[in-house]
Amino acid sequence: MSGEAGAGAPVIQVEHLVARYGDRTILNDISCEVRRGEVFVIVGGSGCGKTTLLRHMIGLLRPAAGRVVIDGEDITHADEEHLRRVQQRIGVSFQAGALFGSLTLAQNVALPLEEYTALPPETIALLVRMKLAMVRLDGQEQLMPSELSGGMRKRAALARSLALDPSILFFDEPSAGLDPITSVELDELIVQVNKSLGTTIVVVSHELASIFTIADRCIMLDAATKSVIADGPPRALRDSSTDPRVRAFFNRQPSEQAQHRRDARGD
Repeated sequence: MSGEAGAGAPVIQVEHLVARYGDRTILNDISCEVRRGEVFVIVGGSGCGKTTLLRHMIGLLRPAAGRVVIDGEDITHADEEHLRRVQQRIGVSFQAGALFGSLTLAQNVALPLEEYTALPPETIALLVRMKLAMVRLDGQEQLMPSELSGGMRKRAALARSLALDPSILFFDEPSAGLDPITSVELDELIVQVNKSLGTTIVVVSHELASIFTIADRCIMLDAATKSVIADGPPRALRDSSTDPRVRAFFNRQPSEQAQHRRDARGD
């Protein structure tokens, strides 16, 4: 974990955000802030809106109410050009990696550089090799995504998200589908990027081992109330929270309702 993150100024502010899909409210009156240089993790049970919040934070979805501010710029009602400028300063690694299957590893990583810069091909090729080396994929430039293991695809997606040297990185369930050892290696890479580059990192996760390894601070979303029910360092939430839902999550215990159902069944 990055030990100095707590002193950082807010780089992302979410204010009274309401998210809806049609008539269904997913998030209601969500407010939080991400401090510059910290690893900030959004946690909660299935269906609580973690990925929905992340998609609003990067401007892929527009809120029904409230606003999102990145580096002092309100992106809530930004036009396409303004939003594109802001998004150039962020990198995103989605759960499935989203690599283009018809392109080599090098070509996938080069895409943001070709789209957003006017750098000559030889400079782009050098930067691609540098980014792949950062995620321990040097020498693998010509492999196709189908030739990569799950962990390699995750690292390749990280390399592509780093292509433009973003000040903020977003990860959606980075450890999903990975074996425990590969998950640990990816956690180490995330911490390394945060410490060596000072990159602010926002992660959606429900993997407790990963959360305790990488997170400076967490917020916990609750599906029933559609709100934030906890905010703080994960170990403090585990050890000191007075909310039984928070204690149950961080101590990997069944909720009180689930325990009552098990007791009724005699399990």
